[in-house]
Amino acid sequence: MSEEAPDGRAAASDTEVADAEAENGVADADAAADGVADSEATDATPGAEIPDLADRVADYDEALADEVAELESRLAAAESDLEARSERVEELESALKRSKADFKNYKKRAKKRESEIRERATEDFVGRVVSVRDNLVRALDQDEDADIRPGVESTLEEFDRILDEENVTPIDPEPGETVDPTRHEVLMRVDDERPEGTVVDVYQPGYEMAGSVLREAQVTVSTGAGESDDS
Repeated sequence: MSEEAPDGRAAASDTEVADAEAENGVADADAAADGVADSEATDATPGAEIPDLADRVADYDEALADEVAELESRLAAAESDLEARSERVEELESALKRSKADFKNYKKRAKKRESEIRERATEDFVGRVVSVRDNLVRALDQDEDADIRPGVESTLEEFDRILDEENVTPIDPEPGETVDPTRHEVLMRVDDERPEGTVVDVYQPGYEMAGSVLREAQVTVSTGAGESDDS
């Protein structure tokens, strides 16, 4: 019995050592887990410096870390370029809005100025024409036996002068002149010895201003039925 006791105690000691080592292993694992948790908590803390992804990958694979670093660099460049482009787009949109507003205001000013010029031109023309009317009134105010022809002729000359200053010229084709549909209005066709399609008589002269027809001349045109046969 005295010899078994030491062996028994020795056996018990080995079991106790194994249990102690197991307990120590669990404690170490718990401590490691607590350390990871503390590290993650520290990383999640606002303001804490987070390791670069490439640096973290470098702990496992240097080549992969280089690729990650390059991708990060390209991503940063793309983000910077996108931000610059966005700012440029905003600048262009703002400039476009200003241009539209300026053009709208310009159109308003141009329209107003055109209206003012037209009004002044009309006022100037009317101011000169009324003098013609005054002359006609004075001619009619003369005695019935008075010869008003000289006065009327003088008034007509003044009126023609005013029209000439406004670049207005009469359309008064000569007999035998070929009809121009853009400047002549044909009232009727008559049998005449003149060539077909030529002016026989002017019923009412027309007017044009700076090459633009204000009123066509009203004319009669030959049918050519009375044209002589020289053959």
